[in-house]
Formats: sequence, structure tokens, C-alpha cells
Amino acid sequence: MASRKTTFEERVEIATYAIEHDRNFTHSSEEFKVSYQQVRSWVLKVEAGGFEALRDGRGRKKTADELSEMDKLVLENKRLKAELKAQQMKLDLAKKLQEILSKGR
Repeated sequence: MASRKTTFEERVEIATYAIEHDRNFTHSSEEFKVSYQQVRSWVLKVEAGGFEALRDGRGRKKTADELSEMDKLVLENKRLKAELKAQQMKLDLAKKLQEILSKGR
């Protein structure tokens, strides 16, 4: 069975159904037209982290209070590197412009 897109509510319903039916992933996958592996994955996520674990967080940026100290340091490092690169590009451009202007005299 090919996988298909599902909403959070559908994933909750499917995982609940599978749990209520003694973790019968095959029957649940056939009932809801999703793959066996999807059902199994959702049930394991629910058992490990509750129903909130079924939310699809891809493409979402974490808020400042969700970031760990390490995440904050990594972001700060990236920002500083980008600033340094921009400054270096400005300096290189100024040098090149000065070089072109001095050759033209």
C-alpha cells in the first residue's frame, strides 16, 4: 500500500484504532488505506510521546523559548559568520574599486 498524506486528526484516529484493536497494524492499515509502516510508526510515537508526537513539525521554526542553549549558540555562530562574510565582501569590493580607479589615472 502506498503512503498518503494525512491530517493530524486522521493520524490520531488511526493510531487510536490500532491501539484499541490490540496493535493490529495490518487491519488498521487496510481499514484506513494507509501503509502498515505508517500505522506502526504513529502507534510507537503515541506510546513514546503522546498524541502531540503525531504533529508534523517539518518546516516550522522553533520559537526562542523552545531553543536549547546549544541551538542558540549555533544560530549566533551562523549569524556572526554571515556578518563577517558580508564585511569581508565589502572590503574586497572597496579594494577592487580602488585598484580599478588607480589604474585609470
